[in-house]
Amino acid sequence: MVSERVQSQVFGEVATEYDDVRPGYPVEIADRVLAYAGSRPRSIVDVGAGTGKGTEVLRTLDAPIICVEPDAAMAGVLRRRFAEDQLVDIAVSRFEDWTPPETGVDLLASAQAWHWVGHRTRTQLAADALAPGGVLALFAHDFGFADGDTATAMQNVYLKYAPEIAHGVPSNLHPDVFHPDELRTSPLFTDFEQQEVIRVVPFPTPRYLRLLSTFSNHRMLPDQRRTRLHQAIAELIDGRGGVLHQQLTTGLILARRAA
Repeated sequence: MVSERVQSQVFGEVATEYDDVRPGYPVEIADRVLAYAGSRPRSIVDVGAGTGKGTEVLRTLDAPIICVEPDAAMAGVLRRRFAEDQLVDIAVSRFEDWTPPETGVDLLASAQAWHWVGHRTRTQLAADALAPGGVLALFAHDFGFADGDTATAMQNVYLKYAPEIAHGVPSNLHPDVFHPDELRTSPLFTDFEQQEVIRVVPFPTPRYLRLLSTFSNHRMLPDQRRTRLHQAIAELIDGRGGVLHQQLTTGLILARRAA
């Protein structure tokens, strides 16, 4: 019997590829978190740590980090990355099933993963994991395009070959998509801030296709449809010089647990 694939659990299928091709985060994110917190955290939890892309940035804060990652294959890459680092500990678990320290932690962070935590419980779970006055830092990339013509052409390709995952289509949104108002309006948190860092990253055609192969909505497409979609995207990029200029907008959301 073939088990049904779950979208939140497909990243482990390409864990090594994910680690290689997914863009990391600017160290400026850690600087901004530190400036907001007002002091260096004594303890950090990284929710949905994956292969450690966000962990690398958090590690610059020089505090013990517990990485909570549910996928064993992703956690395996993470463990190899920090094998010699005594400040990084790894718990292979969903955040919903993980038990935080009784005293709470100073900083709870999540990079590109908060939407995988159930929306009905995540705000309360975050507050429960934090010490009074502790900081919640959520950061993630929005993958855009550096010019409007490419964005329009790319949208047309998706509408032709995989309309259900085209930009702006309601069905493309994960059911637990994160809305900042969850924190902005929550009595459990205060001092809400929203910031962003923008940069442009060039992707040659083959590398861009490898990047797409790590996105869960692409992985959930039937193989033949994904192949046709990626072929059409390759033709589009090659027809424009063979390099796609991806505009990465790294959003950072900060909030403090209410006393």
